[in-house]
Amino acid sequence: MSSVRTYTLIYVLLLTLGTAKFVFFELPFSYEFALTATIILAVIKSLLIAGWFQHLVDEPRSITYMMLVAVFMVFLLTIAAGFSIQ
Repeated sequence: MSSVRTYTLIYVLLLTLGTAKFVFFELPFSYEFALTATIILAVIKSLLIAGWFQHLVDEPRSITYMMLVAVFMVFLLTIAAGFSIQ
């Protein structure tokens, strides 16, 4: 079980990453860079949330792999839906 210090550190990190996503679009960065950086930060935030706040860090690896397969399948369905809309 993680300590309160770990949860506080993760919370501050999530808050910092969320602020960074806002800053990328407000400072004079190119749109492509800001979008790419925002997607990367969103993936990092999702991994932090799934790992600590949903307690996947403490689970057996088989559950983590099952979650990764589920996320990959959702990604494939999103791509397929994008092609069907066009």
